[in-house]
Amino acid sequence: MKKIRMLLLPILVIGLAVLFMYQGGYELKLVPNEPELRPKNVQPDPKERTTEFALAGGSERENRGFPQREILDLAAQFPGLFYREGPTDVRKIALTFDDGPDATYTPQILDILKEHKIKATFFLIGSRVGLFPEVVERMKKEGHIIGNHSMTHANIIKLENKEARQEVLEAEKEMRSFLDYRPALFRSPYGSLDAEKIEVIEDLGYKIIAWNVDSLDWKSLTAEQVKTNILENVRAGSIILQHSAGSEKEDLTGSVAALSDIIVVLKNEGYQFVTVPELLDIPYKQ
Repeated sequence: MKKIRMLLLPILVIGLAVLFMYQGGYELKLVPNEPELRPKNVQPDPKERTTEFALAGGSERENRGFPQREILDLAAQFPGLFYREGPTDVRKIALTFDDGPDATYTPQILDILKEHKIKATFFLIGSRVGLFPEVVERMKKEGHIIGNHSMTHANIIKLENKEARQEVLEAEKEMRSFLDYRPALFRSPYGSLDAEKIEVIEDLGYKIIAWNVDSLDWKSLTAEQVKTNILENVRAGSIILQHSAGSEKEDLTGSVAALSDIIVVLKNEGYQFVTVPELLDIPYKQ
């Protein structure tokens, strides 16, 4: 009997941990404990080693933990302002990419989108826009939508309201050097946001875009893992999150490798790829 109790105890502990994470909105995925952060054949551009390229709030791996249920609550609390998905009665979906531009992954993603004749929505970091203007120009030329992802990728929820406002406005100013409009879409770094900061961003004229399908590519996943995370969760109206750049702690090779297959599979299933403004019927500029 004592041996049985000893065997049951760890099972009970594991079961309670799984239940806690499920209720808290956490996702359980197979993730390499010590991922190959950047393959030897994928060396960063010198500009990607500068302080301007660094993420002020740290890597996604270090900061991500904002529960999906909080995103659900905010979408319900701020309809018409905070979006995580589009209409579910039409088989339209939107690909979105965060944290660009860079010289490593973003051009590869643009190549794949061009090959498949798909327009996506890119949420760009202001400090990186000035480092890779040619990539931003290409996005614009090829018809992609550009949104605001803050100036330095700070954790907005941890900032004072004045600082949060400045993060948005400085990124907007940087983007205006390349765009002939003020972006109307904002996505918060790490997805973290609260009602107070939402009101700050609303005052600046932005719609806030979250997601309901997370590739989890920031975990340095393989192509198969990224495909599974997207294809098993997508549905009509989905806003899909991937990254077109990251930090030195994130290898997005698997995410890039998965993209073409994801597009082919979803097209075969009858999905139409659109931009976020097309999916939600909202403007992309102010």
